[in-house]
Amino acid sequence: MNNQDVDNATQAMRGLFPPTPLQFNEHLSARHGAEIWLKREDLSPVRSYKIRGAFNFFRKVIGQGGADRIFVCASAGNHAQGFAFVCRHFGVKGVVFMPVTTPQQKIDKTRIFGGEFITIRLYGDFFDQCYQAAREHVEATDGVMVPPFDHPDIIEGQATVAAEILEQLPEGAVPDLVVMPVGGGGLSAGMTGYLGGLLSPEAFVFTEPAGAPSLRRSLEKGEVVTLPKVDNFVDGAAVARIGDLNFAVLKAFSPEQVMLMPENAICVTIAEMLNVEGVVLEPAGALSLTAIEAMDREQIKGKRVVAVVSGGNFDFERLPDVKERAMRHAGLKKYFILRLAQRPGALRDFLNLLGPDDDIARFEYLKKSARNFGSILIGIETKHPDNFKQLIGNFEGAGMGFEDITENEILANLII
Repeated sequence: MNNQDVDNATQAMRGLFPPTPLQFNEHLSARHGAEIWLKREDLSPVRSYKIRGAFNFFRKVIGQGGADRIFVCASAGNHAQGFAFVCRHFGVKGVVFMPVTTPQQKIDKTRIFGGEFITIRLYGDFFDQCYQAAREHVEATDGVMVPPFDHPDIIEGQATVAAEILEQLPEGAVPDLVVMPVGGGGLSAGMTGYLGGLLSPEAFVFTEPAGAPSLRRSLEKGEVVTLPKVDNFVDGAAVARIGDLNFAVLKAFSPEQVMLMPENAICVTIAEMLNVEGVVLEPAGALSLTAIEAMDREQIKGKRVVAVVSGGNFDFERLPDVKERAMRHAGLKKYFILRLAQRPGALRDFLNLLGPDDDIARFEYLKKSARNFGSILIGIETKHPDNFKQLIGNFEGAGMGFEDITENEILANLII
């Protein structure tokens, strides 16, 4: 990748949208004793950086006389929306394949961005089925497949994020650390390629969801690894296999430079940014900020840190789940299975074990496990994690049978 080509792409992109803001964040800077800047890709026209790679890909194909071909993509998320927006901008026809299970909100947003220039086809229950249908359509129509990340023109388009950062920092300033999320690797390959001649390799910090560590596992093995399964909660970065071209750029980095963020920790960031900063982030968009929270304070103290906030396409129907996960990660909510005696006054005796800041958020009889005892699912919220130490001590002192199932993913997913 040539930096001059990236600069040319950046200038061409100005005909589509202005640079996304690079904002100094007072709140995070004060907390960490650092100079923390947020590159707000959630403020692009489609609320993610994906529009950049799509624009650059289309620009190159159209520049080579391909405006009459049908452009095709397979996506249920940000790539589809960027694709649709660019189709309308260039006035070319596009077909978006989405799984049948795609939420209606995402279908509607994609249709709004593309208007009359796109057709949406719902196919299959899973992405692999949808992707295969898109490939077959490309072959049947001599169309153009627009990949989400594994293509030189996509990488070059995503690198425009780095070009803007250098233009927007105070004159003469460069980052000490650049923190960026990784899914398929298009953004990280582009940014490290553009900034690699200016910053040391150690200046780059990558972050993936713990349930989809495709870059980390590939770096550990020294070759591209396909994960057998992924946790799809961080849907914008839950990729089972990093792009081959992208890994070729990133393979020189150390596995230790890839921070794996628990999905519940990401929820803490989403909730805090919404409540404190009024910023709406999708899970992938919160990855970089979650990584900053997890860093050793001495690692970033006094440094100039740029964190890429990659997207803000958050479905507010997910908010209750995000709040739940955030409280559990912060130690403010726990679930227990209790063995409660079936006698008058037993519930009152249990309530007397609760502290003044403990609140029952859920109470449900599961079954009568014995003639004199019943099994109860109870969810308890409190104001400080240490309160649970006292509560568990009270349970033990009263001889109450219980099991903490908060971190038991299998059991929790079945009954919570």
